[in-house]
Amino acid sequence: MTETQPRFAFSITARDGKARLGELAMKRGAIRTPAFMPVGTAATVKGMKPAEVRELGADIILGNTYHLMLRPGAERVARLGGLHKFMDWPRPILTDSGGYQVMSLSALTKVTEEGVAFRSHLDGSKHMLSPERSMEIQRLLGSDIVMAFDELVPATATRDVQAAAMERSMRWARRSREGFDSGGDHAERAALFGIQQGSLDEQLRQQSADALRDIGFDGYAIGGLAVGEGQEAMFGVLDYAPGQLPEDRPRYLMGVGKPDDLVGAVERGVDMFDCVLPTRSGRNGQAFTWDGPINIRNARHAEDQGPLDEACGCTACTRFSRAYLHHLVKSGEMLGAMLMTEHNLRFYQDLMAAMRAAIGEGRMTRFGEDFRARYYAKGG
Repeated sequence: MTETQPRFAFSITARDGKARLGELAMKRGAIRTPAFMPVGTAATVKGMKPAEVRELGADIILGNTYHLMLRPGAERVARLGGLHKFMDWPRPILTDSGGYQVMSLSALTKVTEEGVAFRSHLDGSKHMLSPERSMEIQRLLGSDIVMAFDELVPATATRDVQAAAMERSMRWARRSREGFDSGGDHAERAALFGIQQGSLDEQLRQQSADALRDIGFDGYAIGGLAVGEGQEAMFGVLDYAPGQLPEDRPRYLMGVGKPDDLVGAVERGVDMFDCVLPTRSGRNGQAFTWDGPINIRNARHAEDQGPLDEACGCTACTRFSRAYLHHLVKSGEMLGAMLMTEHNLRFYQDLMAAMRAAIGEGRMTRFGEDFRARYYAKGG
């Protein structure tokens, strides 16, 4: 950690339409934006060594409050020196608040004004996660970017249910702010992001944005998307939601997404992303390329001696054939998942770097058009 670096400073160096090129400076290093954050759910980006994740171009990774509080436990991580030391990642880490996983993974979830009571999906043990406890866990982990605790309800819920959840999330956002600010030294070196909710409703999202502005946060996330509503509906929200948030703060679209989602969201003014897709898909045999996704399990690749992606410089593409990758994945070999994961993370970082260059050179519109024309043309 560098004491001469600011706690948190976001600068926008170029704009092209709604797209923004910038940098987020923090004590553990700078984050180039637009940025994609690989997901290190349980203190590991699955199948990758931390140094390799950095070499592929990642400036920041994500850790998961819910999973780490259950195993190995936030207090244990703190005793062992914090998450950065524990997993040997010296650069910034963003931790989510645990709210999404509580709602999606836990059994017998009960939501009250206090927080969420739930049973662990691991052993059935009882827990309570509140705004205050979420802030405490993220502080024990040593997070650099802390996320406010919020309530997520399905996009299919009624407007009344969506409105009630959004309003509760805003009350929890204020409690998160107070809990974070009481964190002593940690609050002096970390940042707190609020989360806009409101599903697909522009009025609810405006009310949420107004409440978050009133509280005041270092950055602002757009939550409640990528939960089954489809790309068209998501882009419909992104046509207005980023503009409801402060212009001078980073905007983070949580849980997104596919490569074409990222391009469309950057075009609409989003600065930060995270998603399990490149790692999870890699483990399942799907590779993302400039020419669209490839399912390496397909029989057509069984004797293909060409590279996975001629445009990629990762180990999987420069040293091994599609035929070998097909064999590894079909055989369930660990190396197959590792190589496919490495490729996908490299592709995602290359995509972000290409978008940063396009914004800086004033050609983001053309980049998006060319990307979609090629990405949708083929694959396999």
